[in-house]
Amino acid sequence: MIDKMTGDTQMHVLEINTSARQDGSVSRRLVGDLVAALQDRHGDVRVTRREIAAGLPFIDEAWVGANFTPEDERTDLDRQVLARSDELVGELEAADIIVIGAPIYNFSIPATLKTWIDMVTRARKTFHYTESGPEGLLKGKKAYVITPSGGVPVGSAVDFATPYLRHALAFIGITDVEIIGAAGADRGNQEALDDARSRIAELVHLGSRAA
Repeated sequence: MIDKMTGDTQMHVLEINTSARQDGSVSRRLVGDLVAALQDRHGDVRVTRREIAAGLPFIDEAWVGANFTPEDERTDLDRQVLARSDELVGELEAADIIVIGAPIYNFSIPATLKTWIDMVTRARKTFHYTESGPEGLLKGKKAYVITPSGGVPVGSAVDFATPYLRHALAFIGITDVEIIGAAGADRGNQEALDDARSRIAELVHLGSRAA
């Protein structure tokens, strides 16, 4: 992405970790592998790391009111209420590539990731309404989503995580999404972990060639 203010052409990667575990987290390990592969392939890469496992504030009445108030009419309190959301949206806007570690918890995504999605799905900032319906504004970006689990295969009848993430990202304009599953890796399945790493290497290589 070219920074219009500085002319900087350095690739920006936004790394998002959501696993409740720190040590022993498969998603964190694979996210690290993917970011390292991007750095190895593209050289000088700027990485912004967003840790949301500890949680984000839930959307409440004050947030909704501030969000739907026209920007030029917002009070200082409104701006304070939206400050975290604005920060998260800014990280997305600046990123060329988004890498999300999204372990499957009870067939879906971690609650902290849902809160992040609520915070960045903002009318007039990340999507807007047109005569033909809503249109995402964060176009031209690529996302990698890493979804290890104890045994829920990506695309299976009980995988409610990846279809939701694809739709939520597409809604704000991010339609180029690669899902990297690792069913069983959370239970020590080394083959699943190795397959995920092979997939990471393949995707980063092919993506670079296409670019």
